[in-house]
Amino acid sequence: MRILRGLPSSRSEVAPSVAALGSFDGIHLAHVAVLQATVERARTLGVSAVACTFDPHPALVLHPERAPTPIATLEDNLDRIAAAGIDATLVIPFTPEFSQMEAETFVEQVLITALGVREIVVGFNHTFGRGARGTAGLLAELGAKHDFAARVLPPLQAAGQTVSSSAIRDALREGDVVTARRFLGHPYSIKGPVMRGAGRGRTLGFPTANLRPDRPLILAAGVYVCRASWREGAAWGVVNVGYRPTFEEQQYWVEAFLLDWSGDLYDHVVRVEFLERIRAETKFPSVEALTRQVLADIDAGRRMVQGRSPVPADAGELYTPAPP
Repeated sequence: MRILRGLPSSRSEVAPSVAALGSFDGIHLAHVAVLQATVERARTLGVSAVACTFDPHPALVLHPERAPTPIATLEDNLDRIAAAGIDATLVIPFTPEFSQMEAETFVEQVLITALGVREIVVGFNHTFGRGARGTAGLLAELGAKHDFAARVLPPLQAAGQTVSSSAIRDALREGDVVTARRFLGHPYSIKGPVMRGAGRGRTLGFPTANLRPDRPLILAAGVYVCRASWREGAAWGVVNVGYRPTFEEQQYWVEAFLLDWSGDLYDHVVRVEFLERIRAETKFPSVEALTRQVLADIDAGRRMVQGRSPVPADAGELYTPAPP
């Protein structure tokens, strides 16, 4: 997939096109539906399938005090957009100046002139342009004027709930990584380099990989079963997310104990996928009580992944809970 960055000033080499328009924050099932519809129509018309998105998320510029925590990095989002079959993605820097562009100007200058859109595909609630004036209704009006089709996809339902980025964030704040995975179509994950910690886990008999996450986590503090992967391998693990209240620490940690694996991961970049929650974060009365609970957590993690390989059979394979 080609990645185009910045506001185009002339007709792009990917024109003509069918364009998907959206913020695409943490590619979830509803985003995938928009992207796949875009690819399908582009193939039918014999033109490029293009995604048009923004970086940073518009809310970080317009309302930084209440902007949502990113579900995924731009890099991960672009990888998933590519996996949907999109030919090129235009990443527009969202600045205070850009936020003042009228919706009509954006459509005429960027989508029509630069991308040569034949069709524009959006989700039912997507808005764009100054004051969020760009709606499905306005797209239909502009399409009639400029001879392009506006396709608006209806809400996508899963487990009786509308799939959305806000619903995913709500689930993660509750530690419900199963629901988040159901809406995303893949596990919620973070990645980062393995750092040297206090060495307490090794002292207790449970050496852990301490990660510095690539972004703030939305996830509720607690203990989770995870899949860890790095360039040379992968392993199941039990990961603790939180502040280590037993030791009265204030620093937020992500530390993973890898099952049936030993080695040195210092300075390696490791991705951790959160699969199921084992328990909430707890302050224990003693180190001995904590040690007993960690042993129980590890046993619970082993049962959840028993008989499975941490390396997926294919890149699109999803983790599903083991039967009881």
